[in-house]
Amino acid sequence: MGVVNVTPDSFSDGGRYFDHDAAIAHARALVSEGADLIDVGGESTRPGADLVDPTEEQRRVIPVIERLVADGVRVSVDTMHASTAAAAAAAGAAMINDVSGGLLDSDMPAVAAETGLDFVAMHWRGYLTDPHERVHYDDVVAVVRDELTERVDALTAAGIDRSRLILDPGLGFSKNPEHNWAILGHLETYAPLADRVLIGASRKRFLATVSPVGAQPAERDPATAAISMLCSQAGIWAVRVHDVVGTRTAFNVLDAVDAGRD
Repeated sequence: MGVVNVTPDSFSDGGRYFDHDAAIAHARALVSEGADLIDVGGESTRPGADLVDPTEEQRRVIPVIERLVADGVRVSVDTMHASTAAAAAAAGAAMINDVSGGLLDSDMPAVAAETGLDFVAMHWRGYLTDPHERVHYDDVVAVVRDELTERVDALTAAGIDRSRLILDPGLGFSKNPEHNWAILGHLETYAPLADRVLIGASRKRFLATVSPVGAQPAERDPATAAISMLCSQAGIWAVRVHDVVGTRTAFNVLDAVDAGRD
């Protein structure tokens, strides 16, 4: 899954693709590099980011989605707003990626059910208004598993077909680096919860713990590619990345090693 941020304040690219034409060109480049799916978002979810009105969010993302769909690109919309999800579905999006797991907007589960689109439900504990409270876990692997299980029950009760659900343990959201590494060390815990699991580690702050001192977001791409390889070995359905080439190269290495074994 290649990331296209149509925002002026993305942590990963500093707003380089806020212009529609720039965002479309970047998405096409990611596809040419090997992305199977393009995740288009119009609201930054970095800590401290400004909230975006759904009308403005739709102004940012819908023209991009329409152009990419016309090109035959499979598109996901990264949104927490039901009205944006509905507009994206009408524009031809194939998936809704909601980092709140349908918790922020109470209309989202119904919209997801009505559209019949694949729905990514991420583990989310709300905005970081009280970070000390929200990052406490007695056992982060088990607690995230249990809270995702609760979301699966709620979303299926709202009418979303279980086969349409994709779960994301939410690396970096209400979690410190140790929590994130623990989740990555126990990916097999989440496989029984849904047919598909998505991991989004790309360029996140916790990767600084294994990168050169002072590494900027794009300089965390080697760590991202290593995680992509681990996810592939663990049977993860998809990884959400900014640098498609690095992840594709990691996958090529695995393919070559498997061929060598054969």
